[in-house]
Amino acid sequence: MPPRFADDAPDARDLHVLTPGQLDDWLTAQPDAIAGWVRDMGFDGGLGQALALPGEAGGIGMALAGYGTEASRQRDRFALAAAAARLPAGTYRIASGLPDADAANEALGWLLASYRFDRYKAQGPMKAALVAPAGIDVARIEAIVAGECLTRDLINTPAQDMGPDSLQAATEALAAEFGAVIETVVGDDLLQQNFPMIHAVGRAATRAPRLMDMRWGDEGPSLTLVGKGVCFDTGGLNLKPGASMGLMKKDMGGAATVLGLARMIMATGLKLRLRVLIPAVENNVSGDSFRPGDILTSRKGLTVEINNTDAEGRLVLADALALADEEEPDLVVSMATLTGAARVAVGPDLAPFYATSDLMAAQLSDAAGACADPVWRMPFWDPYEAKIEPGIADLDNAPSGGFAGSITAALFLRRFVEASGDYLHFDIYGWQPASAPARPKGGTGQGARALLDALPRLLSL
Repeated sequence: MPPRFADDAPDARDLHVLTPGQLDDWLTAQPDAIAGWVRDMGFDGGLGQALALPGEAGGIGMALAGYGTEASRQRDRFALAAAAARLPAGTYRIASGLPDADAANEALGWLLASYRFDRYKAQGPMKAALVAPAGIDVARIEAIVAGECLTRDLINTPAQDMGPDSLQAATEALAAEFGAVIETVVGDDLLQQNFPMIHAVGRAATRAPRLMDMRWGDEGPSLTLVGKGVCFDTGGLNLKPGASMGLMKKDMGGAATVLGLARMIMATGLKLRLRVLIPAVENNVSGDSFRPGDILTSRKGLTVEINNTDAEGRLVLADALALADEEEPDLVVSMATLTGAARVAVGPDLAPFYATSDLMAAQLSDAAGACADPVWRMPFWDPYEAKIEPGIADLDNAPSGGFAGSITAALFLRRFVEASGDYLHFDIYGWQPASAPARPKGGTGQGARALLDALPRLLSL
């Protein structure tokens, strides 16, 4: 079960959230014994500090959480979650100190910090539970947490148990939960229904490639989400070094994030027509692998020269994006763990995105800042179009030279979205390299919460 807020109860403990600047005033109002205890224990309101205070009848009476300075909070997200992880077992209610403007994000962070991936090994639960602060939208926050937990679970599951068939099963389970309709095209039927590049990338694997197509909602503007579902990426015949394969279970992080976002949209009941397309493949090596030098013909009819079989994500996305574009939705969003160049540019914490509309980019960036889901706009830089045009075919899947790899990949994808209203592309990492407040090491969603918050403006809902 995804983490949820605790019910308020008589035994819930008051939690006072304090910055260093607030501490002296708070201590002045306390009995000498409490003030002395706080000082002797070295609590100074620093970011992530937690301190339990004794009650009159023994045991814990209340607790303090350090909220740090504004400067320290600027260096990370979810300050309250850092303290929550250090609190003793029990249920806590916010009694003072947490600004109303921060309550929703900090409550979200507390629940996200409670996430555990325990499919293969029991994990100790987070000891401290939170009563929802007054004034927040409890149902919305719990829906967001459930969507993020779905994303994390899918990414964290190793490829042995999260191949294309398992990703299909997860998508079908989500559709069944919310009354969505899903169709899936599998194996050689991809050729019959004109998805040649999805088939080419996935044909070498024993688990057949497929395309999932899920629909939900029958009123409002149309939104199509496309997620890269490469369940494991060996690199194909351009084989990755062993060290580079270690995290390739996360190469379906785009699909996982799209499914998490779809869950948030459906659970919050946004009035739109949602379509989710997930090309699911494994990029494996066999006698049937596609080869460097091959020229593939896409669903759109554009030909693609294969100069590196390890640049497979854009191939499967291209066929799915071409299908999405045929319906001319108001907005198409693709999410993919697509390029190492994006990680070099912005690291693992930021989600780079590309937008065909300056207004939409600004609206998304504003929403990201407000909901602590950081994004960074990258350019669809038209002068680089020539880099993806090899001469022998319409497009090159892996331009030489090594420059602007994330941008050229985005330009490649944009060629397949021409009739739709607007297009957003996210080149995400989908992985938390080291544990941080509310983000344990492992799979993580990026950009989904920002999109959820921005959609009412992006689509005039």
